[in-house]
Amino acid sequence: MGALYLSHLTLSHFRSHKLVRLDLDARPVAIYGSNGAGKTNLIEAVSLFSPGRGLRRASAQEMARRPEALGWKLHGLLNTPTSTHEIDITSEAGAARQVQIDSKSVPQTALASLVRVLWLIPAMDRLWIEGAEGRRRFLDRMVLSFFPSHAEASLTYEKSMRERNRLLKEQVRDAHWYAVLEKQMAATGAAIHANRVTALQRLAEAQAGAETQFPSAQLELQQSEGTMPETEADLLEAFQESRFRDMAAGRTLVGPHRSDMYGMYADKGIAASDCSTGEQKALLISLILSNARALAADIGAPPILLLDEVAAHLDAGRRAALYDEICALGAQAWMTGTGPELFADLGDRAQYLEVDDTTGGSQVQIK
Repeated sequence: MGALYLSHLTLSHFRSHKLVRLDLDARPVAIYGSNGAGKTNLIEAVSLFSPGRGLRRASAQEMARRPEALGWKLHGLLNTPTSTHEIDITSEAGAARQVQIDSKSVPQTALASLVRVLWLIPAMDRLWIEGAEGRRRFLDRMVLSFFPSHAEASLTYEKSMRERNRLLKEQVRDAHWYAVLEKQMAATGAAIHANRVTALQRLAEAQAGAETQFPSAQLELQQSEGTMPETEADLLEAFQESRFRDMAAGRTLVGPHRSDMYGMYADKGIAASDCSTGEQKALLISLILSNARALAADIGAPPILLLDEVAAHLDAGRRAALYDEICALGAQAWMTGTGPELFADLGDRAQYLEVDDTTGGSQVQIK
């Protein structure tokens, strides 16, 4: 199996980092330093080499180093199983991000054809007990890793739904105003749902076939009310039939935007929301690893993994098991923690970065 990794990364005026240049190999990257030193800023930069707004979902302006706010630039050398590509991502003084691959300007979505990046961050630790929106976003990141076209379908659906909701709020009753929008929503909504169902099947297969110390998560899609129409024709009919109810609510009440991901600790038969904090974290790690295994089978290389403060809530045994699984997978996993002792079980299987901010601004040293 080949490798997918960044062999070089440069950050310029990004977050707390004025200038960082890193030359790396395909091994995991263990990043340690005190809280607030700038560790997460490093892996946020890596997350921007995939489509979307990155692991913090921040605007380009928020990523600029303060107080200069001059704009920022990321440069990476991406190695895939078949080729090597130079990727430049820039934002000039708060302007929208611009992406170049091998010196050619491309839309962000073009990154999906080259690289897959999965991440797990502390904000996700409460995924099972908070609102459905966060679970949908988590699910759709996994779906996107299998189906790069999922991003475009989601954007088209959301745009059409916003227009439909505007008509509903304005109490527009003429069916002709809704026809084109609902047809577009039905086509993209059915595709979104089908992608989600297939992705959950792939995750279930990857979990079932793995020898792992992390618990298997049984997942299913649920609607906030009723059932999700699965075909384009059924979804179109549902939009048409629900217009007057939706008009009363001022928003669209049926569709993939109303889906939720329900999780269960399979071996115990306990809802993920009722599990302990440590079990909930272990379930999330299990899903990320399963996603990575399934992708490796698809594209011939494991995805790049970003695991922020991954050791939190894991005992020493599970922490060592996680490192063993990452190394067996062959993934370049960027992991953060407060001290080097958290990564001791990795030994020479990893490369190490120390992040320090005692001199004003983040400094990164390869150890």
